[in-house]
Amino acid sequence: MSFRNLGRSSFGKPENAGNLMPREEALQLLETWVPNERLRLHMKQVGAVMGAWASEKEGADASTAWKWELAGLLHDADWEKYPDDHCRIIIEELEKRNIDPDVIHCIASHGPSVFGVEPVSMMDKMIYAIDELSGFIHAVAIIRPTRYEGLEVKSVLKRLKTPAFAAQVSREDIADATTRAGVNLEELIQFIVNHQQHVS
Repeated sequence: MSFRNLGRSSFGKPENAGNLMPREEALQLLETWVPNERLRLHMKQVGAVMGAWASEKEGADASTAWKWELAGLLHDADWEKYPDDHCRIIIEELEKRNIDPDVIHCIASHGPSVFGVEPVSMMDKMIYAIDELSGFIHAVAIIRPTRYEGLEVKSVLKRLKTPAFAAQVSREDIADATTRAGVNLEELIQFIVNHQQHVS
């Protein structure tokens, strides 16, 4: 992905803290903005894993877990229609809708080497870690006859060491993201497999 520096590190307004769009509205935005079914699935998978991580690993309440999920759900909303302005358009849209600045900053920081926004919160760090790995794991699963069933961490790790497989996925970003978040790569892979396989 080419460098698309957003040119700022502050997003949204502090007074909008806690403002989260309802699930129905978020899914409607997804349907409207993202015609590509595969991309929609990726975003739903990242959202589901983010929400599950918040609940299970961070002890988040339902509202906070939805905040994490919402960021994952919408992180690539402008990628298909506005590839040259990816991230900028969805950020501006969420700012217009007065959405919680934590959600907007999280989306802005999901690719620091691309957008020039550093992950600060644990939510920021986890979307960076989960995004690339989620797509990679899905790519591993769909070429298997049994897909996710029986998919083991070692199979994913083996593919990660094969540069030609899903070559567009940055192994450097995965290593950087897991280090920043302080999470174990193998554990995160297993968590993602467990939580995204049933998303549709």
